Formats: sequence, structure tokens, C-alpha cells
Amino acid sequence: MAGLIARRRRRQALFRWVVVAVLAVFFLLPLVAMFEFTTRGTGGHRTLATWRLLVHWGELAATYPSLWDGMKNSFGLVLFTVLLMLVLLVPTVVWVRLRLPGLRRVVEFLCLLPLTIPAIVLVVGLAPVYAWVVYFLGDSTLTLTFAYTVLVLPYAYRAIDAGLSAIDVRTLAEAARSLGAGWGTVMVRVVLPNIRSAVLSAVFLSVALVLGEFTIASLLSRTNVQVAINLLGKSSATMSVAVSLASLILAFLLLFVLSFAGRRRRSGTTPGDHS
Repeated sequence: MAGLIARRRRRQALFRWVVVAVLAVFFLLPLVAMFEFTTRGTGGHRTLATWRLLVHWGELAATYPSLWDGMKNSFGLVLFTVLLMLVLLVPTVVWVRLRLPGLRRVVEFLCLLPLTIPAIVLVVGLAPVYAWVVYFLGDSTLTLTFAYTVLVLPYAYRAIDAGLSAIDVRTLAEAARSLGAGWGTVMVRVVLPNIRSAVLSAVFLSVALVLGEFTIASLLSRTNVQVAINLLGKSSATMSVAVSLASLILAFLLLFVLSFAGRRRRSGTTPGDHS
């Protein structure tokens, strides 16, 4: 009996490793092919000139000004979208759970609604709105922050709502209020530390979506990094592929940092910490 169990465990371990290996090849092979393409030089020689240019920002801005503008715009969009999403969503979801539980389904429906509408359909509705946005705020690409905040709502809401469902936020808030804490203190020093992993998840999803968004920016004639990559692919395919690969690597690094932060938070919290 013990030998049968041992053989079964070995087969299961072998099967897991085979699955991991197949998935690793499936995901890594295209990335390796992209890197190989970016290192091709004249005469069959390998060169890292494209990557050296990518990390020398001054030379990159002079050589590919549209790409540099797209990268700066995407950085600004990531920053403002994440800030606006957190400022709007976190207090709203917490307040609904504490004071207006009857509106939870309504808020959930409104936040998840953009998930059911294709981006190209959203543009049709956003175009008249952005005519007024341009009138009041100008035609800067950073005005896409409002549209992108709508796009990230379903994913950010799910992440934050899951974090709040894992804690007794009502009891924590009432305990803090009974000790004289104001609502701002409750939010910053009581609720947020307990849902830090959920907030980080929402931030990561928002960053990944903003960095990868193309449809709305293209149809509204704005320049972000994806639009710049698309335009650059017509004149310099090597640099276009290099920037795409760098964006993927950045997303993987963000995912790693997120998982590390969440694991450190869980390992650093013990039952005695809250006593």
C-alpha cells in the first residue's frame, strides 16, 4: 500500500513538472523570439544597439520623439488613473459596506458595467463627452485618465471588495470610532493597512490595463505607448518589438513585487500583533 502511494505521488509530481515545463515553453518562447529579433544586426551579427538606445533616454527622445512622448504620456496616465481610482473607489466601497449596505448591489453593478461594454462601443459614447473635456481642459493625452478610470473599475472593484470581504470592517471601524478616531483616521490607519494586498492588486491591474490600452487612445487620436509602438512598427520594427518586450517585462516585475509585498505582509502579521 505504501509503495502504491509513493508511486502515485511520483507520477503526480512528474505530471506537475511536465505541465510547468510546457507552460514555461509556451510563455517564454515568444519572449525569447522577440529578444532574438531585437538583437539582429547587419551581416547576421548580433547587436544590443536597440536596447542600449532604449535605456539612453536622451538619445531615445531625439531619435524617436513620438515614442518618447507616448512613454511619458503612459507614465502620467498610470499615475493619475491609479490615484483617481483609489480616491474614488476605496472610500466609496468602504462607506457602502459601513453605512449603506443596501446600495452594495447597485455600486457593484455600476462598477462592473464597463466590463460588459466593448472598448470600441465605449469610444462612441465617450467621443461627445471628450469634446467638452477638450473644450475645458485641452486635448492633452492625460485627459484619458477619466476614460481609463472607468475601464479599470471592474477589476479594481473586485480586488478591493475581495479584500474587504476577508475582514470584519464594521467591527474594526466601530472599535476605532469608540476610541475617538475620526473617519479619516479609520480609513488611513485601520482599514487600508488591513486591505493593503487588495489595494496592491487593484493598483497592479490598473497599471497593466493602462499600459496595454490601445483602442480608446487610438480612436480618440491620443498618443500613449501602445499607439506609439503601433506607429513605430511601420518605420522601425526592431525598436517597436523591443519596447513591447520591455513593457511585458515591466508587467512581470510589477506582478513579482505585488506577490512579494503581499507575502511579506502575511508573514509579518501574527495573532499577537492585534492584541
